[in-house]
Amino acid sequence: QVHLAESGGGSVQAGGSLRLSCAATGPKYSRNCVAWFRQAPGKEREGVANIVRGGYNPLYANSVKGRFRISQDSATNTVSLQMNNLQPEDSGIYYCAAAGTLASDCPFARVEYNYWGQGTQVTVSS
Repeated sequence: QVHLAESGGGSVQAGGSLRLSCAATGPKYSRNCVAWFRQAPGKEREGVANIVRGGYNPLYANSVKGRFRISQDSATNTVSLQMNNLQPEDSGIYYCAAAGTLASDCPFARVEYNYWGQGTQVTVSS
């Protein structure tokens, strides 16, 4: 069974930075893809960034390209999301998710992910 635990959320002003971390345990074959999703009140959960196990082929949603960076530390089984130049529209609950998908690129579709963390709140004020 995969267990995911997010940390690092908080409140910042627009233009600020936060770093989220996702500590993962469980079979590696169930964590071939790890992704960050976010959900704002009244909105659908959307994919933000994902990465293939081993730190390969990071992908980003257009809304965060150039501002967010996803990375993986294989030694600690931690996937991090560095978020820079945060804007109010980046606010929401951020979730870490994992899937056993074997592919050169990880999917952004929520339904592809089997395991989810409890989420961490990010609030950006203007």
